[in-house]
Amino acid sequence: MSDDDSELQRLQAKRLAEMQKNISSRETAEETPESTKSTEEKIVNPRDALIKQLGFRGLEVLTNSESQFPNETKMVIDKLYELIKTGEITEILDGGKLLGLLRSIGLSVKMDTKINIQQDGKFVSLTDKLSNKSDDVE
Repeated sequence: MSDDDSELQRLQAKRLAEMQKNISSRETAEETPESTKSTEEKIVNPRDALIKQLGFRGLEVLTNSESQFPNETKMVIDKLYELIKTGEITEILDGGKLLGLLRSIGLSVKMDTKINIQQDGKFVSLTDKLSNKSDDVE
């Protein structure tokens, strides 16, 4: 039971850190538009520039895509970098948008999924819940 609590706390802390990162990146972009132009010119690695444009779970989708389709993902990163550099993409790309983009061009990126449900104030995986139901029926 403490494993579930610690996992939940870890996930909450990870989500909070991502949200704080997104907020701070938006604030710095709003405060100093001149300095962002100079930092964009200094960035030579398209992947790093794309990572700065990714939102919630975007990096997770990108790394899964790179491990499953390294050559194709490299081309996608280069093209997205061009679009970001020219200003055609200004929004934050979250994991869902990036995954949708990759799948629309034919890259069927597989993601690890886990379904948790709340039971008695705790989050329990769906497989555990279903296995407990079968134990109760017997």
